Amino acid sequence: MKPKYSFFKNFKYAREGFAEVFKKETSFKLEIIFFAVLSVVAVFLPYPVWAKIILISGMLVPLIVELLNSAIERVVDMVTSEYHELAKYAKDAAAAAVMISIFFSVLVWICVIVYFW
Repeated sequence: MKPKYSFFKNFKYAREGFAEVFKKETSFKLEIIFFAVLSVVAVFLPYPVWAKIILISGMLVPLIVELLNSAIERVVDMVTSEYHELAKYAKDAAAAAVMISIFFSVLVWICVIVYFW
């Protein structure tokens, strides 16, 4: 029988996953710091609310992708502790996704700032 859906139990799992990645991944900690600092900067910029929402939303993308990257890395590490070319490709592709998401976030900030300049 399928367990009963519980929003609060699922939220607990998500919180635990977030905390585990925050505790063990230096890059995620740095991304959280950038998110926090730049969110405060965005709030105080003399831009309309929609522009501030775009700036802050753009910074959420690398956080989400980093969480997925961490999940992929852990699954690959669970499956094999030996070097395998496919494992390397999976980890490298996930890392590339993080890099592209950071480039996207920077591009969003550049576009919004240039728009209001």
